[in-house]
Amino acid sequence: MDNLDVNLIKLDQSAKTKEEAIKQCGQLLVDNGYVEEGYVDSMLARNKDVSVYMGNFIAIPHGTESGKKFIKKTGISIIQYPMGVDFSDDPSEEKLVTVEFGIAGLNGEHLEILSQIALFCSDIRNVEKLADAQNSEEVINLLKEVD
Repeated sequence: MDNLDVNLIKLDQSAKTKEEAIKQCGQLLVDNGYVEEGYVDSMLARNKDVSVYMGNFIAIPHGTESGKKFIKKTGISIIQYPMGVDFSDDPSEEKLVTVEFGIAGLNGEHLEILSQIALFCSDIRNVEKLADAQNSEEVINLLKEVD
């Protein structure tokens, strides 16, 4: 998987709500010059339309169609939440996320990235490795195996 940047990876983070987690993922993309500020709002809007929770302790926030104008270059932010963040809308069901991937893709590249992440994370052992990673390089090395 290309587009991996150590500056877009944060380990051992926490967030009280899914909205806070999505903002953190989006802000990493903003702070590192991948997207403009407006993209974060489109990531939050996307989650209101369709949950970005993917199962297997993974969430993949990305922008809406109208948010594409805020993308400067393709990038993936990755945040590890050891204590988990609940992404459910219903208090009776828990959708815990321990690894979150924020995606900004130019020219439809986000679709390929989404499918690569989904495939990699369909194996719960891969998710556990990401959740246990001790540094950004370890995360990148795990994801470089994906193609």
